[in-house]
Amino acid sequence: MTGLGRRDFLTAGAGVAAGAAVAGGAGVALAPVAASAHQAPPAIRAAAAPFHGEHQQGILTPVQRSAAFVALDVTAASRAELADLLKTITERARFLTTGGTPPDPGLTAPPRDSGVLGPTVVPDGLTVTLSAGASLFDGRFGLASAKPAQLRTMDEFPDDSLRREVCDGDLLLQVCADDRDAVTHAVREIARATRGGMGVRWRQDGFVSPPRPSGTPRNLMGFKDGTSNPDVHDAALMKRLVWTQGTGREPAWTAGGSYHVVRVILMLVEFWDRVNLHEQENMIGRRRDTGAPLTASAEHDDPHYENDPTGDVIQLDAHIRLANPRTTASADQRMLRRAYNYDGGVDANGTLDMGLVFVAFNQDLDRQFVAVQKRLAGEPLTDYVQPFGGGYYFALPGARDSSDWLGRSMLA
Repeated sequence: MTGLGRRDFLTAGAGVAAGAAVAGGAGVALAPVAASAHQAPPAIRAAAAPFHGEHQQGILTPVQRSAAFVALDVTAASRAELADLLKTITERARFLTTGGTPPDPGLTAPPRDSGVLGPTVVPDGLTVTLSAGASLFDGRFGLASAKPAQLRTMDEFPDDSLRREVCDGDLLLQVCADDRDAVTHAVREIARATRGGMGVRWRQDGFVSPPRPSGTPRNLMGFKDGTSNPDVHDAALMKRLVWTQGTGREPAWTAGGSYHVVRVILMLVEFWDRVNLHEQENMIGRRRDTGAPLTASAEHDDPHYENDPTGDVIQLDAHIRLANPRTTASADQRMLRRAYNYDGGVDANGTLDMGLVFVAFNQDLDRQFVAVQKRLAGEPLTDYVQPFGGGYYFALPGARDSSDWLGRSMLA
């Protein structure tokens, strides 16, 4: 890749090899529903999420229905080539999330776009969030002194079954949109433009189910997932829980970024489905039908643990009680979650391969995600879930305007 500049990235031919693009990842099989003569075609959503700002899109953005998490190993040979790579990713993400008509390459050149979305790229609520992994800050690019203070290879907790080939990576692209084809299109177009600068390490696709019948969407265990998320409209709360301030031990460039945790978790649904409902609800601490705490009647009711100090109703080791004890001491341990389901078909043994892509943004990795994960160690639910992939990353600060690019302050 020596001597390959940003223009070469932008004009590179085919994307990363198809085999690599799916290696280690469990794709989501979403079969299209054939329309009858009496059915209207599905509506096309054209809303564009703002791209420029202090923070990246795809963090506070309302969760879209479809996602791909693509971890990448950088093959750029120098700091200058890494800068070109990051500029190219920014340029492609800016265009794809805004939408427009790709330029006509002429009669003899390959098309500038795959055409998956038709002749005009529709935003479809697309967001592209770029995060850096710990390995990007090794000796290759002179970034060791710029490494976020808590960024490291993902910890392996006692109940994990990590497969390192589907963990970590130099970069992570979180690509989310209202529809599956917009996600596929974006991943393909970014891969096309960056062929010479990075390759896919692992990929995991996901989807969010519609609320059934209402409220928070459900995971594949049948329970509502993400009920107690902090309010993204509370700027002071987001400053305390999500955004790194670039002070203390943190390099100044990290201001406006966030620690980005992705955990791919296999759910042993065939075993779970044999457990009686009462036992399932006791393990979670909520009712499956309404999502209400076992001590209350509505999904968003406070469980009031102080009225159940010995765990007679909500067991002391119930998931919701361990994850969020709702004490003064645990208030700053909350995370902003963007969870996605995945369905990868069956594994080599014919067992259903499905589960959860747990995603969380944290101001402080150890104070929040790690502290909560340690508290969850040994909970009854661990008999039915197996975390096996993912990583710790740092979501870069946003691109402030059309002349800025993701990672500029990191490389300054």
